[in-house]
Amino acid sequence: MADRHPSAAIPVIALTGYLGAGKTTLLNHVLRAPGARIGVVINDFGELNVDASLVTGQVDEPVSIAGGCICHLPDDGALDKALEKLADPKLGLDAIIIEASGVAEPVAVSRIIRFSGVARIRHGGVVDVIDAVEHFNTVDTAAAAPARYGAASLVVVNKLDRIADDKRDDALRRITTRVRDHNPDAHVVGAVAGRVDPRLLYDVTDDGGATGQMSFRELLVEEAFSAHDDHHGHVHAQSVTVVGNGAVDPGVLVDLLEQPPPGVYRMKGTVAVGTRHYLVNVVGTSVHVRTAPAGTRASHLVAIGTGFDIDDVRASIEGALSPFSQKVAAAGMRRLQRLRQLSI
Repeated sequence: MADRHPSAAIPVIALTGYLGAGKTTLLNHVLRAPGARIGVVINDFGELNVDASLVTGQVDEPVSIAGGCICHLPDDGALDKALEKLADPKLGLDAIIIEASGVAEPVAVSRIIRFSGVARIRHGGVVDVIDAVEHFNTVDTAAAAPARYGAASLVVVNKLDRIADDKRDDALRRITTRVRDHNPDAHVVGAVAGRVDPRLLYDVTDDGGATGQMSFRELLVEEAFSAHDDHHGHVHAQSVTVVGNGAVDPGVLVDLLEQPPPGVYRMKGTVAVGTRHYLVNVVGTSVHVRTAPAGTRASHLVAIGTGFDIDDVRASIEGALSPFSQKVAAAGMRRLQRLRQLSI
């Protein structure tokens, strides 16, 4: 199981995408990550093709929600009941993934998660899967960019293997530009067969590189894209860990949390401010801060993302974790406490 602090809130990740974009393929792929315990919430709109062997082996307490599209659920607490069940500490889940139907709007799904009344969960981001071939024929067809761009924290441009070699870069660039024009903070990656590193979504145990069994199709795709795997095949995550030594300046810390370095999608860790320690989690533009339990000592931050300059990211985090022996500024403390209050 991934190393997760016992008092940490469980990330709830919305997996959205138009019909046929590859949501379930991506879900099956990330569920193959060894060591993580993942809860899955689905609805009954259309067919679900989650690999049965993954469900029995790695998905705990899958919950089906009836009533069609998740964004149109009646106000009867159906989703909250599912999340409450999966957030039970006895399950020890590392993350919960909601696979929304193809017609679900990411904005609505994100809002449902953010305003859930369930304790022990936090917003874990909106992963919107895009069909690189059909996107501009099915989703982005008007002059104005679709609203879904604004809700997505991670956009996965999938099925790049179905585009000619000499046109893939242009296709990915066109979609990225369109998304970023509407949502500059969106993290955009290109992928084949939904092969996104699970570490972009949730914490995964490092087991020395072991992987789950791949399907025959995935093996063929792996071979076909071995020469340029990082660019058009498997999206590999980078990570940087920095250990702190003493209390930090809350204002500088909040600056880092609210504006991570380019290429960083997630940050997590424990940080000392004054005489207290705080658990922090960042996904895209969502910042979650909680007071750490008594007895917490070590301070550290981990940055996870793609395509970033490791030295620059390390320097940014080291700057935020620099020991701060002066009197804590009231303005910086108010900013940190505001984030904590918004995280409750």
